[in-house]
Amino acid sequence: MSGSVVYSSELRSRSVVLLLDDPELRASIAAPVVEADHGRIETRTAMVSTEIDWLRKQHQWPGLKAIGKVVRTRETADKTTTETAYCLLSRVLSPERLNQVVRQHWGIENSLHWRLDVVMNEDQDRTRMGHGPHNLAVLRHMAINAMQAEGSKGSLRGKFKPAGWDDDFLYRLLELF
Repeated sequence: MSGSVVYSSELRSRSVVLLLDDPELRASIAAPVVEADHGRIETRTAMVSTEIDWLRKQHQWPGLKAIGKVVRTRETADKTTTETAYCLLSRVLSPERLNQVVRQHWGIENSLHWRLDVVMNEDQDRTRMGHGPHNLAVLRHMAINAMQAEGSKGSLRGKFKPAGWDDDFLYRLLELF
């Protein structure tokens, strides 16, 4: 998956949105994927277009091979929400594969967020100024990676106390960098 999908939130991405929302666009569209779990029904539909010559020229996106869109509709007992993700692709993917790649991306993202929130209490951090939020996020990632690589049994959360109480354990963690 590395290098195949880039999420763009820049102002110039409006061109991608306009193009993919154009009813005249020739694009490959996957059959909707429907999954029901955790009291909700999620439907995902992906489309991919390789008609991007003018985008490549206008925005100077080197390596751009295709653009894609995934529309996710989530239905619960209370409400229905729709979210659309627009993607710049460095290789041509089938819409079915794009659906899988975007789904995997969010699975990884959600798993990492859960770990950062549960193990590191990241959601409780109120650092908002300057480079502080980014710097602390990097340190949290480094700490989790070191604790995972350390190899002893026990949960990540359970390794915090020994790291704080036992200098030898802390040094072992730091040597992993």
